[in-house]
Amino acid sequence: MKNYKGLGAPRKIDGARGFTLIEVMVSMVVLTVGLISLLGVLGLAMKATQGSEQLGVSKQLANEALESILTARETSNVQWSQIQNTGSGGIFLPGANLIYNAGVDGIIDTADDAASGIQTLDLPGPDGIFGTADDVFLPLNNYTRQVDIEPVVSGGQPDGNLRSITITVTYNTPQFKVPQTYVLSTYISPYR
Repeated sequence: MKNYKGLGAPRKIDGARGFTLIEVMVSMVVLTVGLISLLGVLGLAMKATQGSEQLGVSKQLANEALESILTARETSNVQWSQIQNTGSGGIFLPGANLIYNAGVDGIIDTADDAASGIQTLDLPGPDGIFGTADDVFLPLNNYTRQVDIEPVVSGGQPDGNLRSITITVTYNTPQFKVPQTYVLSTYISPYR
């Protein structure tokens, strides 16, 4: 009988070997762990993206309160001595308060705001155009705002011409089980 090339018992090539079943299973486990961790990161990114609207609203609410204080000072609607919390002889309410529209005085977070009602977030309706009948008005009742105005201490004595303003907006989101906060801090002086 003749032995044809390619027929018969397989020949072993020097130094070559295939993957064993154990090696394949170990690589599948490593790949599975990597994919599961990637899915976890994707889930965190989705949560952060969903919370970004609430964070943007809270930033706007804090800036709105600060602009109201600065505008009151610039237009001389209030005296320098009134730019304090009510416990210190000023007009701004202490503690965390619901987000109301500005009252008759036009200044946010003062005693007359509650009569103006809860502030709403105005969104375009299905047509995507503001000011039409299908607009959506979401009340901002899951937000609170706290305005703290403190004198700045310099050399152990309060500086009468400088105050610290800290505005804290707290909100709840369904994605995160704990309240989220945004804090805006700055200084103000009586000089325009």
